[in-house]
Amino acid sequence: MMRMTLKTVARRWPVMGRTVPTTRMLIDIIGSGWADYRRALRDADREAFDRMMAKAAMHASAANFAVDAMPLETFFMSVLIEQEKELEELRHRPQGR
Repeated sequence: MMRMTLKTVARRWPVMGRTVPTTRMLIDIIGSGWADYRRALRDADREAFDRMMAKAAMHASAANFAVDAMPLETFFMSVLIEQEKELEELRHRPQGR
């Protein structure tokens, strides 16, 4: 598997007037790279995949500041942050719910 750098991403996603793709574009590129995998998933798993993609997009602005990180690393960090928040909410939820 090729390590995706901003330079390789820019070659795969040519955008007029831009030398570096935005984080939103990178999320779209990552999603399109997994399109065949997504199609092969069962419906429930496909829905989970889509939720994961949405979680990554929630932190696109912050990911712009991770200049030394690879795009996939910022993608996964964004998903992990959202999952950690969900776990913390579950930990503090009253027992009977």
